[in-house]
Amino acid sequence: MKVLLSGPGAFGIKHLDGIRNIDGIDVVSLVGRTLEKTQSVAEKYGISHVSTSLTEALAETEAEAVILCTPTQQHASESIQCMEAGKHVQVEIPVADSWADAAAVMDTQKKTGKVCMVGHTRRFNPSHQWVNQRIRGGELSVQQMDVQTYFFRRKNINAEGQPRSWTDHLLWHHAAHTVDLFAYQAGSPIVTANAIQGPIHEELGISLDMSIQLKAENGAICTLSLSFNNDGPLGTFFRYICDNGTYIARYDDLVDGKEEPIDVSGVAVSMNGIELQDREFFAAIAEGREPNSSIASVLPCYKVLHDLEQQMTA
Repeated sequence: MKVLLSGPGAFGIKHLDGIRNIDGIDVVSLVGRTLEKTQSVAEKYGISHVSTSLTEALAETEAEAVILCTPTQQHASESIQCMEAGKHVQVEIPVADSWADAAAVMDTQKKTGKVCMVGHTRRFNPSHQWVNQRIRGGELSVQQMDVQTYFFRRKNINAEGQPRSWTDHLLWHHAAHTVDLFAYQAGSPIVTANAIQGPIHEELGISLDMSIQLKAENGAICTLSLSFNNDGPLGTFFRYICDNGTYIARYDDLVDGKEEPIDVSGVAVSMNGIELQDREFFAAIAEGREPNSSIASVLPCYKVLHDLEQQMTA
């Protein structure tokens, strides 16, 4: 399968590393904002075609599928562009930073019939898959999730500490992970959602602190705390309080409520959530089916984010 990747930044490189472990995938084009950096990454990964234009790359290569790791504000329009060009697309989270744009992507997927998958990586991390398998097997039922998403980003930088050309967002990016994962793990749609945010940062124009409460139709609840002001342990930490045990997920590590480690190495063929995400994308295309974290399955998350934004800006 021939693949085009757009966005050779921190997450684009994570995808390229994961794809190296997947047989039968040929990255035929790399698109980036600056030619010099794009060429440098392309040389490292043996990619023959480089461009600073997605439009040109779509026309000049025979890629069947596209992975978008571009700035959030481009996700919706580029997803639509790729599907209308006859390509399957996987777009990094979030699919959009507005409900209208997310809905437009869904409409285009319906119209074109192409696979459209959104990078909700938490569905694929082995730690969360371990919990999910036991929920689906009837061993566990989520009563409450307590989640902390903490970073130290008072400047506009990416995951590697490099300057960013766009502004990240606690609600439309980082909260999207948890809002979707909560409904997914609870196995029940979100029916109540509340949010408050802290002061707006003068330079970035966004709030650096936020608190969100969620309730699912089946009664499960979730409390999410987010901050770009936290100068301490960084990342997102999930506590699952279930009817039959408590579990704490820290990316791909999982422990029980007494901090006893749980071996999740046998959950999937890899411990790399991004690689597992890519495997699902390629398999869905090959098998002609809807992937896990398809635009249709994650769309309710974006309606919740929209409703929360309306609360906080009212």
